[in-house]
Amino acid sequence: MISRLHQLYRQTVVPELKKQYGLTNTLAVPTIKKIVLNVGFGKHLKDPKHEETVMLTLERISGQHPVKTKAKKSVAAFKLRQGMVIGASVTLRGERMWEFLDKFVNVTLARVRDFHGIPATSMGKSGSITIGIKENIVFPEIRSDEIEHLHGLEVTIVTSTNDQPLAQSLLKHLGFPFSTI
Repeated sequence: MISRLHQLYRQTVVPELKKQYGLTNTLAVPTIKKIVLNVGFGKHLKDPKHEETVMLTLERISGQHPVKTKAKKSVAAFKLRQGMVIGASVTLRGERMWEFLDKFVNVTLARVRDFHGIPATSMGKSGSITIGIKENIVFPEIRSDEIEHLHGLEVTIVTSTNDQPLAQSLLKHLGFPFSTI
């Protein structure tokens, strides 16, 4: 079953972007390739309860089992050893990605305190955008009375284009609230 946002993309966004940028081929229109949710353990590196909370939170938010990320190098200043678990991440693709994106844009961002839109500077030159969420309780799947540890997370949305204005136009058409300031 096709999600609401994916249907909007196919029926409305693709024709508008083709017309706006003079694209003749439908496959030349950029799309969302994947969404990566990432949480670093930070100062709670050695706290197994915090690690468990992060893993459960990511699983609830995404509907997928998260993967633990490990340190690539040892860094003495941060008391890190190569191979230590330093975070967790989930990569969403396909319909699950479109459903998450719909919920993220229309529900989650509206629940963020003091939210005035996504700054255009958070858009990378490669056409991807990373949005930092300070508190995990803004997601509707997370109940505030069940959470012992609050933590933030990064949501990275990767598009199929390297053209920054085209990627930003795609996200605007999908309903992303960019700030005007």
